[in-house]
Amino acid sequence: MTTTSRQRRSFSRRASSNPARRSFIALAALALGVAIAAPAVADSTVIRLGYPGVGIDNRPFGYGDNISVAHIGHFIEDEFKNDPDVKIEWTFFRGAGPAVNEAIANGQLDFGAGEGDLPSIVARSKGLKTKIVLAADTRDPIYLAVKPDSGIKSIDDLKGRKVAQFRGTNLQIATDRVLEAHGLTERDIKFINLDTGNTLAALASGDIDGAFGGPEFLDLDRRGIVKVVYSTKSDDPAFGRQASLLVTEDFESRHPDLTARVVKAVVKAAQWSTDESNREAVFQGWTKSGIPVETFRADFAGVKLTDRLSPIIDEFFIARYRAQADRAKAYKLLRNDVDVDSWFEPKYLNQALAELKLEDYWPRYDANGKKVATGTVEQTQAATQ
Repeated sequence: MTTTSRQRRSFSRRASSNPARRSFIALAALALGVAIAAPAVADSTVIRLGYPGVGIDNRPFGYGDNISVAHIGHFIEDEFKNDPDVKIEWTFFRGAGPAVNEAIANGQLDFGAGEGDLPSIVARSKGLKTKIVLAADTRDPIYLAVKPDSGIKSIDDLKGRKVAQFRGTNLQIATDRVLEAHGLTERDIKFINLDTGNTLAALASGDIDGAFGGPEFLDLDRRGIVKVVYSTKSDDPAFGRQASLLVTEDFESRHPDLTARVVKAVVKAAQWSTDESNREAVFQGWTKSGIPVETFRADFAGVKLTDRLSPIIDEFFIARYRAQADRAKAYKLLRNDVDVDSWFEPKYLNQALAELKLEDYWPRYDANGKKVATGTVEQTQAATQ
């Protein structure tokens, strides 16, 4: 895992007509090193956030969600810039969601920042006490990448093939749902458990026939090293993955005020990152992970930023967690039932939306993915096009 704390900033973040955008681009252009968090003094409060992933070569930066935007743009640090006794500490875990769960269980984190649905569901089934306070990412697509000469042209051709998958993450159940839709199960495929970095290496070397994963494959596809033959973007959006901002019940009960301010900061990041005029700036910021900007352009091609980066906990988002919990139990990944509905704590999100006058800003969807309310962000953008 990799850790970075509050970094010194010698520039004005909000000094122009579009200050957040300029700040984010500036941050994306800077080569920031990893700073080791100094020990907190006795009367200080350290807010510890754990992100389920790292960039290329263990770079301490995420991508693809509003939490990574909040980190790169220092939105949370800025929320507490006038509170010298509050420190922000970020930790990035190569072991993804399961590693974040372990750190929370050991009392090392206060927030799971962008943790995927399946690992957080597994942790809840084992008694880990957290609350979901906002959506970090929705409808996150998965991709199937294969060797160009593998002969695999679709999901249907995977039977008996050697395929990599980062098991225990939200990728696993999403993949199983795709397989089921095509009449296959995990037993039909020779799955190998590899993390993202090792998957990319195995694909490039030809040690596996294919792999399920995220947008990391798109650059290899662009360079002809692999071929992406399937994406949930062209399939049922319910096959995509979800992630959230989790807070431990202990931290939330002791620091409801700090919890509210962290949520408010991420909502600000989500507002900025779902503005289509900031699309390129968002992608450029994510390149701090080491992934080229072309990857994010391709991943979000034909997709509205609001569809992926909205913080709203609506019925569609909750229904996806219910469905994942049910499937995880059916696939024997859980021993106990998970009470999903009581897990969500939207009061901090609702408070932030009210304070920022964003109650109607983002669209909302019902459990089946049908839009039931058009957000003002979409209305505004449509009027300017």
